[in-house]
Amino acid sequence: MRILSVAEIQELEQAAAATGHSYQRMMDLAGQGVARAILEGQPVKGCRVLVLVGPGNNGGDGLVAARYLAGAGAQVTAYLSRPRNPESDPVFKAAVEQGVVVHTHVDETEGSELRRLLSRSQLLIDALLGTGAKPPLRGNIAAILRVIQAALAQRRQRPLTSLNRLQQQRPSTLFIVAVDGPSGLDFDTGETDPLTLPAQITVTFAHPKPGHFRFPGAELTGELVVAEIGIPAEVTPSPDGPALATPQLIRAWLPPRGNNAHKGTFGKALLVAGSVNYTGAAALAAQAAVCSGAGLVTLGTAGSLHASLVPLVPEVTYLLLPEVLGAITVDALATLRKPLEEYDALLVGPGLGQAPETVEFIKELCGHNLRKRRPGFLSAEKIAETRKRRQLPPLIVDADGLNILGAQPNWPELLPPKSILTPHPGEMARLTGLSVAEIQASRWQVAREYAQKWGQVVVLKGAFTVVAAPDGRALLLPFANAGLASAGTGDVLAGVIVALRAQGLEAFEAAVTGAYLHALAGELARQEYGEAGMRASDVVHALPEAFLSLV
Repeated sequence: MRILSVAEIQELEQAAAATGHSYQRMMDLAGQGVARAILEGQPVKGCRVLVLVGPGNNGGDGLVAARYLAGAGAQVTAYLSRPRNPESDPVFKAAVEQGVVVHTHVDETEGSELRRLLSRSQLLIDALLGTGAKPPLRGNIAAILRVIQAALAQRRQRPLTSLNRLQQQRPSTLFIVAVDGPSGLDFDTGETDPLTLPAQITVTFAHPKPGHFRFPGAELTGELVVAEIGIPAEVTPSPDGPALATPQLIRAWLPPRGNNAHKGTFGKALLVAGSVNYTGAAALAAQAAVCSGAGLVTLGTAGSLHASLVPLVPEVTYLLLPEVLGAITVDALATLRKPLEEYDALLVGPGLGQAPETVEFIKELCGHNLRKRRPGFLSAEKIAETRKRRQLPPLIVDADGLNILGAQPNWPELLPPKSILTPHPGEMARLTGLSVAEIQASRWQVAREYAQKWGQVVVLKGAFTVVAAPDGRALLLPFANAGLASAGTGDVLAGVIVALRAQGLEAFEAAVTGAYLHALAGELARQEYGEAGMRASDVVHALPEAFLSLV
């Protein structure tokens, strides 16, 4: 599903109208989509609904939603920012005929009528402004939202986080649904007006817009629902720009698991991770790999950590590597050389630390990928076989692996093509030379540019993680979870990705699928423990449920 700018969505609607799919029909389907999103959360019979109706098409969408909700038994009031004439406005006329009560805004500083309506409403639908508007807000729209903001502040009520039990809530409690986006949102940049209302659900149409995923607008969007408005199949959006990862796409990419399989069927993953100060990182990555379906997971780590790790991850096998004071040394390459030929995917980085001995190990491990044995009198076939053996398995580089590599000159040349890199914004800044602010301002553009420049798959972590491939593909994940902004969650992500890569997914598909499942598990952990209370290990424990929800 493409994420389209305001200009692109307008072009799409114009092209649809040119085929005979009228704006009136699109508006009706849009309003139906809003009503359906509400009705799926809870039956609304008897629920008191207040619809804020703006002067344009967004207001028309809101009136259609009002009509359908009234038909479902809700007590619906439409509050108009400007008068509408039922003789010339069939959408308005149909809403009134369905029993929607109408009030029109008048220029009053106290907003007494609006305050009265708010005091008895349980559900507020914001249909004041759509994609064509930009902050700052002025006139009647600003006046209406100013009254609502003041009323909400006076109540000091936390908004509901679910439509469930709407009927049992006190009249002063509001659940807010935004039509297309919260009024005052710039749909391209994510900029918002101070008066913009925070929605618990936003129902947008045909395609999501960039502003839904850019802060501060993303903070006010709430749960995003994309409703179809009947755009004909022959009218296709531009292939440029990012697309949104969807459950349907991830479900299609999940590796099949036949009942006649054995552990070799699902691949062998090798993780080189951990040091004396970061033992937990190795454990979390290995636990995540085990919970993500790899047939065999081996943890290559400093030998002195073995006793503490076995109780944490008894399901893995261990490859004990040479060390100095708990840090892997360059001598580990000799221990790894033969096993590397046996694995289907390799993860390097979680918890390794940056001791000088470990830095040399990473440099040699990646250099190992380039060096060729002196051919001597070997045949051409033998030379080719030798070079193939010396190639690293499909590679994922995370955490300290990235930090060590990024300090090396021409570091991208040290990696096999289509390796998977998993930087957070700070690591991406070190790899690119850009500032964190520059990266955060253009996340998907930066991820796509450097994926192509480096010839690697880039997983740019953070709110709305972006995964980009060297061929220009870029997918954005529809998750922003402050609970994942804690130590260890990145190690979990790396473990999920290496397990999927070992099961045979291509690099881009493994990265997207792994990041999606990790984020979904994060949502499940947040629901259970809250953002402040959830731990990286809670994300690991939620992985089986995340997989199960997509099967």
